[in-house]
Amino acid sequence: MEVKIKIENLSKKFGTFEVLKSVSLDIYKGEILYVVGKSGSGKSVLLKNITGLLKPDQGKIFIDSVNILEKSEEELIAIRKKMGVLFQMAALFDSMNVFENVAFTLRRFSKFSKNQIKDIVKQKLEMVGMGGMELLFPASLSMGMQKRVGLARAIALEPEIILCDEPTTAVDPLSGAAVDDLIMRLNQELGVTVIIISHDMESAFRTAHRVSMLYQGNFLFTGSVDELKQCEDPVIQQFINGRAEGPIPII
Repeated sequence: MEVKIKIENLSKKFGTFEVLKSVSLDIYKGEILYVVGKSGSGKSVLLKNITGLLKPDQGKIFIDSVNILEKSEEELIAIRKKMGVLFQMAALFDSMNVFENVAFTLRRFSKFSKNQIKDIVKQKLEMVGMGGMELLFPASLSMGMQKRVGLARAIALEPEIILCDEPTTAVDPLSGAAVDDLIMRLNQELGVTVIIISHDMESAFRTAHRVSMLYQGNFLFTGSVDELKQCEDPVIQQFINGRAEGPIPII
């Protein structure tokens, strides 16, 4: 399989706390990869390093064989255009309606005309089941609907990579399943590589091609959902089954 993102010996420390300890991971083109782990395990730090929002203390990150850590900020902007991000709480602009939120990225990072932007926004909103809701404001939308708009914004520039930060957080189980279904459909229809950081194992079991588990700064496991379920490691079994008893301390 073709490697889309390669992470090599990545380390990140905050003060004396080493969040990531020389981790390595290959992410394949067109796959849905879940990175799971308890809160504070380094999932968000990993995501921010991939997007270039954080700089690691050491290591390399390759996107399409290009080490992004060697690039200038101007060069990084071009690389980031390959990425769409769905933030944890959708991160929509409250003062903008749905249309303006989705158009924001297009206006900032593209040279499309006003009519082209209008057509693209309409198309993307229809793809996520939010067609006809362009004039609504975020305050009038459920969190599930806000995340759909966030996904429309994330795919507005037709990225090759979508990064999702806890996409099913703060939504009910039905809305969470709908978000999962939407992510799978976008993956299939657009051929995008999807990286999801989460602790929602039901979503991971339903959606993921592969799962990587971060624990104490390292990848404890990477493999298919079936391989994860069959893994006998007590840390993994405690986490995926949501048990209070086990080697993972409950803090």
